[in-house]
Amino acid sequence: MKTKTKTTIAVLGATGMVGSRVVTEAGARGHQVLALSRKPARDTPRDPRVTPVAVDANDSHAIREALAGAASHSPADAVVVALRTVPVDEEFLVGATRTVLDVAARLGIRVLVVGGAGALRSPGDRDLLVADNPAYVPAGIRSVAAAGIAQLRACQSHTDADCVYLSPPALLEPGERTGRYRLGTDTLLTGADGLSRISAEDLAVAVVDALETPGTDPLITVVHAEHPSA
Repeated sequence: MKTKTKTTIAVLGATGMVGSRVVTEAGARGHQVLALSRKPARDTPRDPRVTPVAVDANDSHAIREALAGAASHSPADAVVVALRTVPVDEEFLVGATRTVLDVAARLGIRVLVVGGAGALRSPGDRDLLVADNPAYVPAGIRSVAAAGIAQLRACQSHTDADCVYLSPPALLEPGERTGRYRLGTDTLLTGADGLSRISAEDLAVAVVDALETPGTDPLITVVHAEHPSA
């Protein structure tokens, strides 16, 4: 995907907390957006840059048709995987991610997977994954962290796909779009206040930035910053 060129971005999980904000951010920057979900939102104001598409994330034919532009006449240049299930369903998450990676590899499009923080290394102890660090992951959500790690392993094992896995910080929730974040690679980041957090709105900024100006690291992470990213 060329730097800052207006393109078509597909978002799988387009009605979720992260996916919906990626759709908004990408559309606001002038990109065409394919909003892919099992049940596309119908009660929001119509944006001519956004095309809702109903797909089953495990249906490889439906995913291929959507990414090839069958419903929009605009094939995707990149696809964002922003899937979550409640309760967590690791088999679904990994299977759907592999489906997208398979299709994207055949179509030659870039994939950005919004994963989990559990796959990152702990600050100050690179041998301890965040998933195994009770300071960040209480016992009650270890299954969520484990699913994120399995999703990352699926990405790493798919050598044919052009893929980057973006791990959010420890705390991700709806909030304000400031446009300020700091970028890292495989280790959990904390802000000046010692907290590892970012708003879903600013995570969406980082996602679209990563698509507009791709880097070389296959695993990246972000955290809220008081000053804009350089």
